[in-house]
Amino acid sequence: MEGNTLFPIFLKAEELQILLVGGGNVGCEKLYFLLKSSPQALVTMVSEDFLEEVDHLIREAGALYVRKINKTFEPTDVCGFHLVIAATNDEEVNREIMEACHAHQVLVNVADDPEKCDFYLGSIVTRGNLKVGISTNGKSPTLAKRMREYLEDLLPEEIDELALHLNNYRNELVSDFHEKVHTLNQLTKALLR
Repeated sequence: MEGNTLFPIFLKAEELQILLVGGGNVGCEKLYFLLKSSPQALVTMVSEDFLEEVDHLIREAGALYVRKINKTFEPTDVCGFHLVIAATNDEEVNREIMEACHAHQVLVNVADDPEKCDFYLGSIVTRGNLKVGISTNGKSPTLAKRMREYLEDLLPEEIDELALHLNNYRNELVSDFHEKVHTLNQLTKALLR
């Protein structure tokens, strides 16, 4: 049985250059996902056409760092970016984007094509400073979405206040690293029972 061997990380999207190719429904969905989680993400969008919803999303999120470029994708467009999301409705263009990214050693996500992805955009639950990422290894985005909804209902809004209190307590502890870890483990163990 195959397991999920993905290594989860949380990226500072406001410090990375992200290219999103596509201004249609899929591009709009990916932009929504990025801005919901990281409203200050540095996103450049390239597309021949953009849905009106793209501008609406940018305004609604107060996204000051999204740039739109009306043009046809060219392989050199990936240069200078850390991550690329291929979100067109054209398989050939998405393959061209993937090949350009691999040639320039840029990580790429090809929407709805897990085999062509270097990384996946999983479902995310956010409660203040607490963020939980959910992945099904690209097998079932619908299951990841349902798990997100379940966790959103399960986690109380006040969990962020708890995280802030624990951070203050950790900063006040006068002990070495291992003792701090042990003390905080004991304290938080009772929280989840």
